[in-house]
Amino acid sequence: MTATRWVAAAIGALVVLLLVALVLRGRRENDKLERLLMVADDRLEHLQGQFERFVPSDVVERLTGAGDPFAPERRQVTMLFADLRGFTALCDRLDPAVTVKLLNDYFRHMTAAIARHHGHVTEFVGDGLLALFGALESNPWQGRDAVLAALEMRSELARYNAELRDRGLPELRFGIGIHGGEVVAGVIGTPGLSKFSVTGDPINVASRVEGLTSKFEVDLLITEDIRRTLDDRFRLRAMPPTMVKGKAEAIQTYYVEGGIA
Repeated sequence: MTATRWVAAAIGALVVLLLVALVLRGRRENDKLERLLMVADDRLEHLQGQFERFVPSDVVERLTGAGDPFAPERRQVTMLFADLRGFTALCDRLDPAVTVKLLNDYFRHMTAAIARHHGHVTEFVGDGLLALFGALESNPWQGRDAVLAALEMRSELARYNAELRDRGLPELRFGIGIHGGEVVAGVIGTPGLSKFSVTGDPINVASRVEGLTSKFEVDLLITEDIRRTLDDRFRLRAMPPTMVKGKAEAIQTYYVEGGIA
């Protein structure tokens, strides 16, 4: 072999070795990248799971999407307020750990019932909760969905109370008020602490209606606006028109005795 051919063969071999080295290195880098992506994906999934403990899952999905998921807008929304009766006094008699577990289990049952009827809980305040229907996306059946959710909450509470009796714990009672109307929906708060919620007069009315459940000694009241969204399969009983704070005229409410079987 001449010197020229020898040099050419050596160079060719060196080129092959370099290509092999680059391919192996590329594979190692790809493997490393895949491992990093898997770890990042696991961390992201864990973070999303943790985030959903504090924010509804449908809100999380929109936050992680593209664009502005919560541009402020006026929407027709149905609001459901639920509040436990006499729970503050009950807390004074129970161990703190028992109190927290009792309340968390109650909220778990209630939020599941709400979610099954296309609503989402936007906040917990003490032993009360606020659920919205039609806030995240248009829902022409939102009033009906809210009432169905409330009826299921009533059934869930009865089942939960049976568990509490078996454990020797006191039973719970709640009041639910439902009202609908046009509100402003969007992310409200500060850069350090904010939430997706609604604001406007209808939310105040919904809160007042929930308060009337104690006055009338019933567990579920709706307004005339909600009554108009229901059919005759819902059993309603008209309550006396009542003045509430912030309204110049008395409002008409209805006790929901039952609904669709």
